[in-house]
Order: sequence, then C-alpha cells, then structure tokens
Amino acid sequence: MAMKPFRIALTADFLGPDGEPCYRDLGLGAFAEHPAIESFAFPQHLPEIDPAQLEGVQGVIVLTPRVTARSVSRPRDLLAIARFGVGYDSVDVPACTAADVVVLIAAGAVDRSVAEATVTWMLVLTHHVLAKDRLLREGRWNERSRFMGCELRDRRLGVIGLGGIGRALVQLLGGFGMEPPMAYDPFVSPEAASALGVRSVGLDELLRTADFVSIHCPLRDETRNLIGARELALMKPDAYLINTARGGIVDEDALYEALRQRRIAGAAIDCFLQEPITWRHRFGELDNVVLAPHSIAWTDELFRDIGRTVSRGLIALSQGRRPPGVVNPEVFDHPGFQQKWTRLTGVSP
Repeated sequence: MAMKPFRIALTADFLGPDGEPCYRDLGLGAFAEHPAIESFAFPQHLPEIDPAQLEGVQGVIVLTPRVTARSVSRPRDLLAIARFGVGYDSVDVPACTAADVVVLIAAGAVDRSVAEATVTWMLVLTHHVLAKDRLLREGRWNERSRFMGCELRDRRLGVIGLGGIGRALVQLLGGFGMEPPMAYDPFVSPEAASALGVRSVGLDELLRTADFVSIHCPLRDETRNLIGARELALMKPDAYLINTARGGIVDEDALYEALRQRRIAGAAIDCFLQEPITWRHRFGELDNVVLAPHSIAWTDELFRDIGRTVSRGLIALSQGRRPPGVVNPEVFDHPGFQQKWTRLTGVSP
C-alpha cells in the first residue's frame, strides 16, 4: 500500500495579503524533487500556532508564530517543528519533546549574513552615517565638523557568544587592522578560541576593554538580562554595543539610560523584548542609536540558505534519517516518536 504524502506546512506569514510569497526565494525548491512531499501554507496567520492547524501535518516551517504546549497538544501525526532561523526561544522545546516532536533549526545558515550586518552597523556607528545623511537633507553642510568619525583600525572587538556567527564576524573583520578580538563564551575553551585568533576572557574584562561589544548568544535563562546597568557601567564611554541576537539579553531600561546620558558612545539594536513594535519606540528619540525591526540581516541569500537547510532536514526526516540542527535529540530515543516516525515514513529508524 502506498504511503500517504509527507505533508509540510509553512506558517502564513511567509505570504502577503494577496497570497503570494513575501520573499523572493525561500530555498524550498528541493521539495519539488521529492514527490512524496506535499508542501503548502497555512491559510491563516495566528500569533500562536493552533493545534487544529497541525492536523494531518508531519512538519511545519515556522517564521514568527509561537509554538506552545497547547500548539502540540494533539500531535498524532506531527514529527517536526522547523524554525526558519536559528533562534528557538519562541518554541516550547520541553513541550515538543514531551509530545514526541523534533525541533529543528537552520544551524549555520545565518552566520555570514548576521556577521556582515554586524560589520555594517559597526561602520554606520563609527562614521556617523545617519547624522551626516540628516545634515545634507536639512541643509546643514557647515556642521559636518561636529561629526568626526573613527576607523575600525586599532580598535578591539568583544564578542559575547563565539558560535558560528561570532566566528564568522571575527573572520570578516580580519582585514580591517583591528586589535586581536576577545570573546566571552563559557562553552568554548580558551584553546579553541585561541585557535581562531581570539582571546577568551571573562565578561567583565570584555566589557571594560572592548571598543565594540557584539552579542551573538542565544536567549536562555542564564543570558536573560546578561547586560544590565552594572555591565553597561563597565563599558568605555567611547564604546558601542551591538545586539543582533535576541531581545531580553540586554536590559532595555538600563540601555536606554546609558544612551540617554551618553555613558557609552552608541548602540545598534535589531531585537527587542517585545516584538513586533508597532508604535514609536523610545529608542527612536535618541540620536546615538541605530535600529532595525529584527531584520538587519535579512537578505535574499539568507532566506534562501535558511530554507535550503530546513528543507534538507525535513527531507531527511521523511526518509527515516536523522537530520542536522536538532535542538532536542533525546526525542529520537522515545518509543512513541520511533513508532510515529515508522508509521508515517514506512522506514524503521
């Protein structure tokens, strides 16, 4: 007897109001080479995936909706939640594990784009790009001497989180003539950091000595409010803070005050404690900060690479193979998951 199609859903926020894709290339072309896979988009966007949306679905590719315990409360045919990215703080991983559902991320797919965006922001901040743009737009040519910039040359990068993105950032900055970089990452040994040309240091030392503090760690209990008023007070007055990781890692109240009082030179912020932001945010009142709506690294190449990575993972799962990028690998040892996997793919793990 022929197996039923392996059905993969996309959350509806990949599509615009007209039902057409919002993005040029989602990197999901590999599905077309596998006739057993049927992909489609949810007809309705919900901020939290509803269990009814997952009926008869084996995998779902998630852009922005939350995945909660309620979402996976009826997981009879659901094998995988695939986050379209690398962050998974919007997914209740323990609930998925308990429901015999694998959580996948696009490991490695975002490294280049986020690193390149971070370099962009370093240059925007140090060369006062926004201020100089306003000068010309407002006919204030003669005020240009007020905005002398500085080069990256001879300055020092401090990376919080030396994973794939942090490593890509260090590599990209190799030609700028900067001082040897530092990193704070309890999960990377000093020897491994040294092999990358990076000096492993404690968080306080990094904050005291870095000219750029760039955050590239995940949001977890131990990193929530990792950078608060005490930590910001350690930074040099001419240093910059860059957060392309997650809101909640930096205490927004403390950062706002540090910027307002000019205790640090400036900041670039891509992610916020509460998202989406559909009002005039208080950070927009400040002239020493650059902002983006959690999309500074969004490029056609990024979305293509993320899509290719998650599609390969889901294809592997549909063929009875363990995919890369699994957040909760212990689920593969659950008898309930193994039985479901065999039933839906016809392949014994």
